[in-house]
Amino acid sequence: MKNAASLTYRLALAFAIAALVALAQYWLWQQFNRGSEVAGATQSIKGFAYNGFQRDQSPLLGTYPTDAQLGSDLDLLASAADNLRTYGVTDLPSLLAIAGERDLLVTAGAWLDRDKEKNDREIDALVEAARKMRHVERVMIGNESILRGDLSPEELIVYLDRARKELRKPVSSAEPWHVWLKYPELAKHVDYITVHLLPYHEGVPVEAAVNYAFERYDELAKTFPKKKIVVGEIGWPSKGPVIGAAVPSLDNEARFIREFLANPRTARIDYFLMEAIDQPWKVEIEGWAGAYWGMFNADRQPKFALEGLVQRDPHWSKKASNAGVLALLPMFLIAFFLTDWSIAGRIFLAGMIQACVSTLIVGLNVPVDYYLTQRDLIGLGMLIAATGMTAAVLLSHGFEFGEMLFKDKWRRRFMPLPPHAPDEQPFVSIHLACHNEPPEMVIATIDSLAALNYANFEVLILDNNTKDDALWKPLEKRCAELGPRFRFFHLMNWPGFKAGALNYGLKVTDPRAEVVGVVDADYVVDPEWLSCLIPHFDKPDVAVVQAPQAHRDWETQPFRRMCNWEFDGFFRIGMHHRNERNALIQHGTMTLVRRLALEEVGGWSEWCICEDTELGLRLIEKGYDTRYVDHILGRGLTPSDFAAIKSQRFRWAFGAMQILKNHLPHMVGRSTLNLAQRYHFLTGWFAWLGDALQLVFAFGSLIWTLGILAFPKAFGLPVTALAFPILGFMAFKAALGPILYRRTMDCPWRDILGASILSVGLAHSIARGVFAGLAKKKGEFVVTPKGWKAKGALAFFGPIREEIGMLLALILGAVSLVMTRGADNLETQLWVGILCLQCIPYVASIACQVAAYMPDRQTAESDCKLQPAH
Repeated sequence: MKNAASLTYRLALAFAIAALVALAQYWLWQQFNRGSEVAGATQSIKGFAYNGFQRDQSPLLGTYPTDAQLGSDLDLLASAADNLRTYGVTDLPSLLAIAGERDLLVTAGAWLDRDKEKNDREIDALVEAARKMRHVERVMIGNESILRGDLSPEELIVYLDRARKELRKPVSSAEPWHVWLKYPELAKHVDYITVHLLPYHEGVPVEAAVNYAFERYDELAKTFPKKKIVVGEIGWPSKGPVIGAAVPSLDNEARFIREFLANPRTARIDYFLMEAIDQPWKVEIEGWAGAYWGMFNADRQPKFALEGLVQRDPHWSKKASNAGVLALLPMFLIAFFLTDWSIAGRIFLAGMIQACVSTLIVGLNVPVDYYLTQRDLIGLGMLIAATGMTAAVLLSHGFEFGEMLFKDKWRRRFMPLPPHAPDEQPFVSIHLACHNEPPEMVIATIDSLAALNYANFEVLILDNNTKDDALWKPLEKRCAELGPRFRFFHLMNWPGFKAGALNYGLKVTDPRAEVVGVVDADYVVDPEWLSCLIPHFDKPDVAVVQAPQAHRDWETQPFRRMCNWEFDGFFRIGMHHRNERNALIQHGTMTLVRRLALEEVGGWSEWCICEDTELGLRLIEKGYDTRYVDHILGRGLTPSDFAAIKSQRFRWAFGAMQILKNHLPHMVGRSTLNLAQRYHFLTGWFAWLGDALQLVFAFGSLIWTLGILAFPKAFGLPVTALAFPILGFMAFKAALGPILYRRTMDCPWRDILGASILSVGLAHSIARGVFAGLAKKKGEFVVTPKGWKAKGALAFFGPIREEIGMLLALILGAVSLVMTRGADNLETQLWVGILCLQCIPYVASIACQVAAYMPDRQTAESDCKLQPAH
């Protein structure tokens, strides 16, 4: 009965958390899309400017609407207005007749461009139609022909005079107001003036736009007092780039149209609203605002009503509902299973899941909300991929963050154990592999092993392919001095890198050995290392006992401080997180492995340059237990400089991809791995895959920027919908690490900043390692230098030349965009923001290189001390 009540409570609480978060996000959608109060239209519409192309049609591609489609359109428009303005005759030859069948009065246009033969055909067709059709009440010769530069005023005048001579109906040409003022001689060759009043193109804010349009109308009326003025186009786009203070949006389009129709002057003028129906094909010639001027969308649905509230996004409720439904199950599951988290922690993680799902819903709906070309879809795909990967990385970090801050207690927290009596100690074989290492550094490690407070052990020094006698002979000598417990092996032309040397060590290991220990050549080991960890092997299923990597001699140099604290973040946070579910990343120093288990799985893998992590995964796949004891029992040296740590991370990323490719069937298919272990081994490399995607996205951003600069009308992806979430996710993710550092380690903010800079600055090397590991089967094990720096006049620039090149390219792209498109354009600002975001890893890498060249600062002692891990 008690168990049933507990289960019912857990189910109810989990559902309440999931429902609460889903309802909260729905409320946020509602607040963001609250309808705006706009004056309703007090008069009907007089006329529409009309193009009849359907959503997937374009005169540029030679695809035209059928008569049935035109008829359906005009039936729709005839219910709202009595007048129609057209733009050409030969492309839609039946349009004028179909309009007459619906008793629509038409102001018919002839489209003129630089093709003189085509212009003649257009005018001939228009003259013939106007003579035959009584409902064609007036004509327009050319539409913005002078504005586009297709015709000079003199050339247009010739066409106007020809049409006036052949017709008895009023003749005009359509141009913006400033063209009529610039070329007043045009007015002498028309019967009326057709003006385009589009304040959006002039950067006028929507609240002032209607008055501005009438001011321009009055200016023309004053200049040409004897000419009738017809407003050939007037309107506002629902989407497009921001121009000055002019913001295209659905509510602003509704506001402009309603205010125009409510103005008492509107009833006294002739006008055509720009335009009847959205025309997606115009993106190619006018930029992406050109597609969104319609009162109806391309699917022939009204975009807004002429009365009542105007919603910014009429589909927001459906999007919010879909986001809530899709996120409900994962939110419920995490709230149900994470019973050792506080309620606040479960709400926190559920909120992150909901935010990620909502953002992806926004991205997936962009093709519904916008008319995208194939080129745009490619750009959108990049943005959605970046958003998806960012969300995945964010959620994995959020889970780690929540477990560290909101978990009641660790179920698998292992401590050093009381030592065995000397006569009960298992025999341990310690293997130290080295290659071209400074002998004094390796001897310090050997001497620390000689001082171990443990009775039954041996030490095998496995020197791997070191050619210089001066580097390996001192090691052989020191081993001889320490006696038979220390055995030295000099292996020349030996395959398999470090793994090959360690496998040789297994062959010559003392038969009594029950445990194999591995130590890096730069470590000074605590005397109690073996005595306090070996007792964990009393449990027969324990295969690995791992102590953390730690460092020495880092306090006095800025770059070494950065390295120390960047490493510590993983061992104080990530390893606890993974240890909780027996999913350790085994690292190749300060590790102890049961010999029988090691031999059972075939020893160290020589095909993988991260043989330590790969071994740990194989042991876990066999069902063995691995334990992490967060107690510092040895300290090594940090990488010597930025080039060294870049080489190390490249190797780790390369090896991680080797492991991922080789073990993926076990991670996603049938294996002994449980769900939690699969999660950790798959998401453990999310951040590195994110770095790889960041590099792809950086190159993609540069290519797209070149497209925007070279072909501004063709490249104009509406990035607003996804740019804000991506920027927000990045900012939130960047904040998680410092918060965790501050909560779990007693680390000053300057060192938190340094560790963060190093982590970000390694992104380029990690990305290269990921791609190399995915593309290649074999890699080369490169020892991480620990005691020297590159020298030479240009040595500073060598390790970061690629990062400098990427940084300069991104900065050049951002500056070029601002110079060509202006800094006050919202879309430009957002795209420049994304380019600047891409700059961060490259700026960080330069900062790391600068720190690596800074001199030591001698201090009495470190002002950073570790706080006990939770």
